[in-house]
Amino acid sequence: MNTIFSFTGAGKIVFGNGAFEQLAAQIGELGGTKPLVVLDKNLSAAGLKERVTAYFKKAGITIAIFDKVEGEPPLELADEGAKAAASKKCDVVVGIGGGSTMDVAKAVAVIVTNKGKAEDYLGLGNIPGPGLPTVMVPTTAGTGSEVTFTSVFIRKDLNKKEGMNSPYLYPDIALLDPELTLSIPSHVTATTGVDALCHAIESYTSITASPMSEMISLEAIDLISSNLRACVHNGGDLESRGQMLLGSLYAGLGLANAGVTAVHSLSYPLGGMYGIPHGLANTILLPAVMNFNLPGALEKFAVIAEVMGVPTEGLSLNEAAGLAVGVVEDLIDDCGIYDTLETLGIPEEDFPKLADTAMTVARPLANNPRTVTPQDAIEIYSDAY
Repeated sequence: MNTIFSFTGAGKIVFGNGAFEQLAAQIGELGGTKPLVVLDKNLSAAGLKERVTAYFKKAGITIAIFDKVEGEPPLELADEGAKAAASKKCDVVVGIGGGSTMDVAKAVAVIVTNKGKAEDYLGLGNIPGPGLPTVMVPTTAGTGSEVTFTSVFIRKDLNKKEGMNSPYLYPDIALLDPELTLSIPSHVTATTGVDALCHAIESYTSITASPMSEMISLEAIDLISSNLRACVHNGGDLESRGQMLLGSLYAGLGLANAGVTAVHSLSYPLGGMYGIPHGLANTILLPAVMNFNLPGALEKFAVIAEVMGVPTEGLSLNEAAGLAVGVVEDLIDDCGIYDTLETLGIPEEDFPKLADTAMTVARPLANNPRTVTPQDAIEIYSDAY
């Protein structure tokens, strides 16, 4: 409490069943008249494009649609989307989908107004000015991208992932409707859900956490661990879907303010070099990184165990903290995620190369409660093998 801290996020959050129907009104609040709507290409083909088109037609709003987004999007996609927005003279960008879709939409908005290329804005604080107004509408309970200042892409030329990080990427409006998550398949629900849990645990244990971010991150851990199983095994449970989406939102707020830790540094090379989906990579690495981090944050891991429902009374601090790893592993198993680095075909001889790349993802490592060396990274990969 003796340190100064700040707390930031999206300009406005709208949450609730049926909130999607407010989208046109929210765009109007931003002064938007012609949105570029960014969609995932698979969701678009599965009916989302028709739904979005019909919605805006009824609202009397002319839109342009950019529906080329894929999982782990390449950097060039942001430039392509920006060209589409500029050619159609769009004045607001709406991202509807998972984290990849929202990351592309946020990047498109700043590229249009700043006139550069996506490559120019990679890194921290390299976006010179504000972008077009943005509204983010998540369809998964996972990334929290609707309230963060980050957009992450694959650099195909370098076989790695890199991100833009700037306050100008914070969405103006985050609109969250649990009903949009009802049709998400169970395996996607599982991996995106554990991704959200990862954000919550990492932000809670980050050395840059504040009293306010800790409170929100802990609530996220509680909501996610209490509702993810029901969402995976009974996807039509709207109450659980709503609680899970709220937990993902809180985890995103925690992430935006306290940062993530070594899980993300080690998962980025798996996406960049092997195309492993972000949520799955984080899921595989989370228990191994938690186990490594235990000595650096015993008290916090003991609290995590308690929040996730494990009795710790009468146990030593070390024993209570260790239970946090086990309860996370149980949740992952209960959600039907059994992948390891071995089952995904990641060769052990590549671990040194993965570790070297992970060490370049410096910001999350700086937040980690325990220093990570290249040899430590190799051992964590081995633990997740």
